[in-house]
Amino acid sequence: MTDTNLFYAILFIVSFILTLIYIFMWQKRFDTHMTVVFVMIPIICTAYLNMYTSGDPVAAMGALKIIYIGACYMPWMMALCIAELCDIKINRVARIAAFMFSTVIYGLVLTIGRMPLFYRSLTLEKVGSLWVIHKEYGPMHTVYSIVIVLYLIVDLALIFYSYKKKKHVSRRILLLLFIPIPISITGFFLNRITMAFGIEIVPVTYIFAQAVYLFITQRMAVYNVSDAAAVSMVESGDTGFITVDFKKRYIGSNEVARTILPDLDTLTVDGQALATDSLKNTLGKWIEAFEKNGHTGKNVFYKADVEQSDDDKIYAVNVNYLFDGKRKHGYQIVLIDDTQNQKYINLLDKYNSDLQNEVAAKTERIVLMHDRLIMGLATMVESRDNSTGGHIRRTSEGVRILIEEMQADGALELSDKFCKNIIKAAPMHDLGKIAVDDAVLRKAGSFTPEEREKMKMHAAEGARIVHEILKDTDDDDFRRIAENVAHYHHERIDGSGYPDGLKGDQIPLEARIMAVADVYDALVSRRVYKERFSFEKADKIILEGMGEQFDPGLCKYYEKARPRLEAFYSKEQ
Repeated sequence: MTDTNLFYAILFIVSFILTLIYIFMWQKRFDTHMTVVFVMIPIICTAYLNMYTSGDPVAAMGALKIIYIGACYMPWMMALCIAELCDIKINRVARIAAFMFSTVIYGLVLTIGRMPLFYRSLTLEKVGSLWVIHKEYGPMHTVYSIVIVLYLIVDLALIFYSYKKKKHVSRRILLLLFIPIPISITGFFLNRITMAFGIEIVPVTYIFAQAVYLFITQRMAVYNVSDAAAVSMVESGDTGFITVDFKKRYIGSNEVARTILPDLDTLTVDGQALATDSLKNTLGKWIEAFEKNGHTGKNVFYKADVEQSDDDKIYAVNVNYLFDGKRKHGYQIVLIDDTQNQKYINLLDKYNSDLQNEVAAKTERIVLMHDRLIMGLATMVESRDNSTGGHIRRTSEGVRILIEEMQADGALELSDKFCKNIIKAAPMHDLGKIAVDDAVLRKAGSFTPEEREKMKMHAAEGARIVHEILKDTDDDDFRRIAENVAHYHHERIDGSGYPDGLKGDQIPLEARIMAVADVYDALVSRRVYKERFSFEKADKIILEGMGEQFDPGLCKYYEKARPRLEAFYSKEQ
């Protein structure tokens, strides 16, 4: 074997070994263009070996045409490979156009020996023990040379653009991508000189690029976070993957998924994925929820009783589209073991629930104590008034009866909170009497004009006292209603009431309701200065007062409440 033969044989062996290493490292996520490059280079090296060892011009010409398959398509492949590694998307039209242009160039290569377009002539001469090929290039070879230079410029542009703009692309990878370019340029132009000695440098640059790309491939497996994460999830053994096409045909699943959903073992690829009731209730419902909920399958959980497991496992279910490039082919269901998180969440929920129950219980006790203090204060105030024994309790019940009739009617759309608050606030309506002098408050007969004015002060004073008592409470709605009840329950619809002479709807609803209950109690109850009125007389007075003293809008509720009011007061007498 001559030195030339040995040279090309070594190139073939090295390229073949590098390709074997790549095949050993290969995974589905590897770039397709990179794979094609690794397949083509050993073939090109084989063609070089055959061209320089055949001694037959026809065989040499055939080998040369094989070499140009790589020479025409490799620059295109390598440019796409660089773009992919730099995370730069190349327009599909541009990809196809570049491929077609490379094909046209190779079509011209096929004219070698027939037309003087790419090569004017090709001769094989033996010089000593060497075979030397003499090539006389045609005009289209010049075009080919220009295209090669343009591809190298594009490669450089992609690398420099990524260096400036793509911060998430490894600088080490960019440096490795750059290194083969000046070597390829040097080898391309030196090739014409070394051919005179039966040696071509171009295949050496291919092998150098192959070695660099092999190292890049190894590094990219680490840098590609999404792919590395996916592989880690699969290898960890706690993540299941199921794929189904749009016609609900089963495409495949991994072993973890088949452990979680044993019915998957009964399915045949391309068969119906929802063949069992269990799969209809799992896969079917997950896909349906994904489509209905805006194409998101998050926050769905599945509890599975997995064999050889002490506890039931809980899986977070995530449904998404199954893509092939940009095209959707179906659905991908991912089941991630979320048992520990769910146990932790359940523990937190239980703790929060227990804490909320404890807080609610203590809050209820505090509220109850607060209400009793208010009632105690109101009772203490009432005990100073000789004429109104039991007034607080009776008016509170009267308010309750009126409110229940208003709720049953529903026309005013009173909130439950409002109704609860006014019933609770009713006992506080006369708290202001605590500021009235005993001589006035406990007087057995009728008041003088001066005494009456002093008694009227209890409304505004009551609002002030209620405000002071409740100013630090978190329930602003209750505080406001309680203040209004105390302040305005002696106002009249015609504006002749006190303390502010409010008129019509200026008077808060809660005070208008309180006024009816307050006056009704005064009419049907015995006082030191009068005997109680009959229910008929009290009813006549109340109805005559509608529109003057009382809100006429409350008339129908009073009339509905009258039987219950009379029944209550009958028991009290």
